Amino acid sequence: MSTLSNSLLFSSLPLNEALLKNLATIGYGAMTPIQAATLPVILNKQDVIAQAATGSGKTAAFALGLLGKICSTHRSTQALVVCPTRELAEQVAREIRTLARLIPNIKVATLCGGVPVGPQRASLEHGVHCVVGTPGRLLDHLERGTLDLRNITTFVLDEADRMLHMGFADEIAQLVAALPKTRQSLLFSATFPADIRSLSSSLQENPVLIQIAESPQEKLAISQTFYQTTEAGKPAALQALLAHFQPESTVVFCNTKIKAQELRDELNAQGYRVEALHGDLNQQEREQVLQLFANKSTAVLIATDVAARGLHINDLQAVLNYDMAHDAEVHVHRIGRTGRAGKQGLALSLVSDRDRAKLRALESYLDLPIELSPLPQVVVDATRGALRPRMITLRIEGGKKNKLRPTDILGALTSSKKLAGSQVGKIDIGDFSSLVAIAYDHYETALQLLSSDPIKGRRFKVRVLP
Repeated sequence: MSTLSNSLLFSSLPLNEALLKNLATIGYGAMTPIQAATLPVILNKQDVIAQAATGSGKTAAFALGLLGKICSTHRSTQALVVCPTRELAEQVAREIRTLARLIPNIKVATLCGGVPVGPQRASLEHGVHCVVGTPGRLLDHLERGTLDLRNITTFVLDEADRMLHMGFADEIAQLVAALPKTRQSLLFSATFPADIRSLSSSLQENPVLIQIAESPQEKLAISQTFYQTTEAGKPAALQALLAHFQPESTVVFCNTKIKAQELRDELNAQGYRVEALHGDLNQQEREQVLQLFANKSTAVLIATDVAARGLHINDLQAVLNYDMAHDAEVHVHRIGRTGRAGKQGLALSLVSDRDRAKLRALESYLDLPIELSPLPQVVVDATRGALRPRMITLRIEGGKKNKLRPTDILGALTSSKKLAGSQVGKIDIGDFSSLVAIAYDHYETALQLLSSDPIKGRRFKVRVLP
């Protein structure tokens, strides 16, 4: 006899017989936590904001919800799913087709860039019940008059945080403007930052917020370690720790802007890609530094406490105290920037003889004894490891004033299929210039594509930052 609660089974849901029969056929018996939490609300036709990690089963949750509302005898498009990349859109469309295969005459179309428009237009002309696509190509069809969204009853934004991260806020707003006001809007996201809340308020009515917390065993505390060194040995100690732990993103705290800039210059002179954030930067320089760090084009950000106030960085893997903080509360505030949302975090501190008083004060504040550890013995190589960024940023000398959109740049990079959408990171469109992050091993291909091929019929100068 099964020990599963009936409430966790798909058969407990008010789904039509064809969907339930197909779920049993393909082995979908018990629901995942995100499915069990969202499906009853979705089937009740309420708007939903759902936060859950990738791979949690969210696609089946919204797919079953929208399939349960589609009337297959009507040829109109009744469901729209928007995804950030072509790869994800194709994956989502495949799963919807799999779930719908026992429902007669259900048609699903994928509308993404990088493929000819003609076959997509022909598919839409024959009648499509569900459209899955990327923002740029969806808007293209809207402008051509080949996509009619007036009969949409279910609107889904999948990986909404990634779409905003890639700069698609304007495109989403244009798509929403073409939808009927009476509809169900489902927003799925792996994280729940402030811009997701703002997006929800612009497109949803009284949404139900569902957040699936990680299990206790998935929640990892910050690992805090203090290392014995000397003032003169700090630069080498910093490199040794980063080479040993190889975090993908690290904020290194210095107590003065002079030291922060000197350390940045010293490391970059050795071939590293490091940026500094301090009070001597103007607003434009500060914004560029933060963009490079946010889009993974620099793995290490050297900062002072003053410059880092109010700074929110997602998925920060490590904090390294190059200088011990003057105050114990400041130390705690520094290390609290890593290890958020159940992610593993590292807090590493360099301690020289002149830091002994600060160390004792911190022990008293934490009411814990602090032991000093020896530095790891590693071979430091500037061409690999933690200081090599995941991405490289390209600057395009064209922006909003040139009517460039993120989808124009994404299309120019992926239409030839020399680059995949997954190799393109965050796209920031300014008034007169744009930044696009490219996977480190593919930036030369991207540079060649953007330099040799026109974007919207125009050629723009492109260079590598910084």
